[in-house]
Amino acid sequence: MQLQLISFVLIILHCMDYTGCQQHSSSRHRPNKQISGVSSGCQQGGCLTCSDYNGCLSCKPRFFMHLERIGMKQIGVCMTSCPPGFYDTRSRERNTCTKCRSECDSCFNKHFCTHCRAGFYLHLGKCQENCPEGLARSDTERECVPTGCPAECEVCANSETCTRCRPGLYQLSGRCHHVCPEDYESNDILMECTPQVHCEVGEWSEWSPCSRSGKTCGFKRGQETRTRQLIQSPSPFGNPCPGMSETKECLVKRRKCQGGRRKNERRERGNRNNRKDKENQEGRRERKRERDRERDTGEREDSDNRNKTEHRHRRGHDTDPVSPEDGLVQ
Repeated sequence: MQLQLISFVLIILHCMDYTGCQQHSSSRHRPNKQISGVSSGCQQGGCLTCSDYNGCLSCKPRFFMHLERIGMKQIGVCMTSCPPGFYDTRSRERNTCTKCRSECDSCFNKHFCTHCRAGFYLHLGKCQENCPEGLARSDTERECVPTGCPAECEVCANSETCTRCRPGLYQLSGRCHHVCPEDYESNDILMECTPQVHCEVGEWSEWSPCSRSGKTCGFKRGQETRTRQLIQSPSPFGNPCPGMSETKECLVKRRKCQGGRRKNERRERGNRNNRKDKENQEGRRERKRERDRERDTGEREDSDNRNKTEHRHRRGHDTDPVSPEDGLVQ
């Protein structure tokens, strides 16, 4: 009954904005119009009933009616949760979004704030300009916090939560530690306790074929190998990685390698050719040495003959008779 009354009142207001109810009657046959800067109005999935110019009039179950103001008009929007600054109110007739108190930035209900606006500080669900005795205002948290920090804290949010530790201490979850707890390790750069990361490896691969010196035939004893992949590298103090490969001895039925005889024949033929080449080279060197010896012998004989001829010539010249002219006495 109340829903019908609200719908009737909105229709009357709509008729007053335009030329009359006849125009409203004719406008029901026109396609819905979207309002600039507002959600899609009647096209919203959460609307149960709606108006072209006033948005949602009622919402589907589990949706909340929220009125958005545009200038002098308020447009109904159906939402799954209320926006910041509003809290949800449920009833049998309808679910609505109700505005928080003016000093609240967000709230749980009319009497309990969860976050305060600038200039106010939260204490026991209320936003106050001044904190009670023994508490100090925190501009970062906008809360009333205890005035004293724990001894190991340099800066704290309250008496139990540190935001920065004293030099040489490591922070973890608002507390300061000389030594990080188990499963955590110290980070000297951030001065924090960070979770340890342990090595992770994948599953083993299948064993490789039995081989020896890169061959899979021509032997009886060989080796098989299998490997696994690295998934996660460990942190400096995490559990190190195990072996990434394994090798074991294996036995195979000895068999000759295919093409082994041909390889042996080619190898033997190559050896014979090499021997022939060496013999030919040695023969050529021996013949060269023989020619050199013959040439040296011939040169020595020619030299001896020349020396003998010159010697005879000299002897013959020394035994020639003296001419009469040469014997005259001056």
